[in-house]
Amino acid sequence: MHFSSLPYKTKQFFFVLIKLSIVVGAFYFIYQKLLKNEDLDFYQFLEVLSKNDAFSPKNVTFLLFLTFLNWFFEILKWKTLVAYIRKISFKNALEQSLGALTASLFTPNRIGEYGAKAIYFKSSKRKQVMLLNLISNMMQMSVTVILGLIGLGFMRIVYDLNINYFKASRFLVLVLLIGLFALIGLKQNKYKIKGFAIDRLKTFLKKLPKRIHFIAFGLSFLRYAVFSFQFYFLLLLFGIELSYYNAMIVITSMYLLSSVIPSIFIFDVIIKGSVAVYLFSIIGVNEFTSLSVVTIMWLLNFVLPSVFGSYYVLNFNFPKDDDS
Repeated sequence: MHFSSLPYKTKQFFFVLIKLSIVVGAFYFIYQKLLKNEDLDFYQFLEVLSKNDAFSPKNVTFLLFLTFLNWFFEILKWKTLVAYIRKISFKNALEQSLGALTASLFTPNRIGEYGAKAIYFKSSKRKQVMLLNLISNMMQMSVTVILGLIGLGFMRIVYDLNINYFKASRFLVLVLLIGLFALIGLKQNKYKIKGFAIDRLKTFLKKLPKRIHFIAFGLSFLRYAVFSFQFYFLLLLFGIELSYYNAMIVITSMYLLSSVIPSIFIFDVIIKGSVAVYLFSIIGVNEFTSLSVVTIMWLLNFVLPSVFGSYYVLNFNFPKDDDS
């Protein structure tokens, strides 16, 4: 039996059930991560926060403002990109971005975000929407890679890391081989990124106006600047005396290393926590502080927005041409 052949009320029931399942699933995974985290005791974490005078209403308000700014730039970037196929309001971009965040919270590598954003549009536009979302993520990743490589370079110089050059050379050879196969793939035009053929992605990128490229990349950089500063501000609140320059060396390196590791998005905090513990231990920051900062960043920038996104998920309706 096809879904389209079901009675209207039955389809509506299943539709509501799916939306509820998404929201309940997202909150269940959040609950699991917070209360059943083997690396960080949540109750100890809350106790430290309550006793830390640095987390005053003024500082908390500033942290929330940075969260707002972070997502403001992300939503504005999505509004800018999607204007290529259809102009939408900032409110629509907000709904699509936060709703997609909630829907993709527990999917591998945020893959659910592609479909979640696409269903806000008519079926004829959905492939283009998914390509635009891919471009948005590629731009953010490009900023992370560029600044992360610079950070790693400076970290090697400033902190005189004890690097095993034999292992490093093997890793470099592996990277070069991957790069070689990637170039071959680009020439063959038969390989895919996130399910999209390389040649189609290249054609779409060429058609996208340079003005949109420039603005979207600029917004990606601004967003990175905001959440990386937020991370540094949290380090200060925990009493870590570190200059902005030295902190950014480690922060940019952390985001690069944690971004290249595939994961289920809900466990993103675990990966960033593990990388942060290792890198910040090099400069003398204890494990509890590193994990606490990463957890607060996750709460502010993913959990909190997903709470608002759950409202949009529950109130979602298909575009008129897809009602059936």
